[in-house]
Amino acid sequence: MTDARLRRRKIVNGLMFSLTAACTIACLAVLFVILGYIVYHGAAALDWSFLTRLPKPVGEPGGGIANAMVGSAKIVALAAVLGVPVGVLGAVYLHEFGHNRIGFVIRYAADLLNGMPSIVIGVFAYGLIVLPMKRFSALAGSAALAVIMIPIVLRSTEEFLRLVPASLREAGLALGVPRWKVILLVVIPSAWGGILTGILLAVSRIAGESAPLIFTAFGNRFWDNGWLNPMSALPLTIYTYAISPYEDWHRQAWAAAMVLVLVVLAGNVLARLLMRGGRGASNA
Repeated sequence: MTDARLRRRKIVNGLMFSLTAACTIACLAVLFVILGYIVYHGAAALDWSFLTRLPKPVGEPGGGIANAMVGSAKIVALAAVLGVPVGVLGAVYLHEFGHNRIGFVIRYAADLLNGMPSIVIGVFAYGLIVLPMKRFSALAGSAALAVIMIPIVLRSTEEFLRLVPASLREAGLALGVPRWKVILLVVIPSAWGGILTGILLAVSRIAGESAPLIFTAFGNRFWDNGWLNPMSALPLTIYTYAISPYEDWHRQAWAAAMVLVLVVLAGNVLARLLMRGGRGASNA
């Protein structure tokens, strides 16, 4: 290789490295600008009373988001109860038995559902649950979020199941263990760290959804009184306060957005830690 050719390759390599580094810095800069802007506007309104009190009457300053925090936790928890078993069991079927046309159709449908706008899913839940029941409810909101959650859990769980060595499955079958027991006692526990990571990422995704809840849970400025009645949530509170004409509500919307961002960030960090721990255990 001539010196001129080697020099040209080094120049091209340096340019490409600089370009990728610049793109990475630009992406991180946008992220930190958004986070910094939310913290700058929301930190001033964030205190203990804001987290533990109910909202004040319309037009009266002060109040908090305690009902919205509890409502978000309940709606997301019920959505996880509805969506996680369907996603995990569907992924087990796809990985173990779905190497056919039916599996291809299910994967394709899951990918389409994963890319569908959340507001469409909210309208779907409105027509399927809210209209027949003739009331907005937390149950309808959880069902809408579960629909969003299912394809995320399904596809991520399938990918982690593929990482389980085939030798573990073959060893169990060679000992005469039924296939369903091998799946339940060997395959799933081996991929459990990754499965839990996918579940946490899906929960973080649905925790910030507001469009489906506008059509289903609707919101409530008081403590909720059951799953079959309207219920408040952090995304709904942020949306309602942000479009209001009151400056105090705008300030509280920023603070509620900061709380929601911190919750989602904590979920993502926990998922990363679990993924790292799972990799370490598998390597050991």
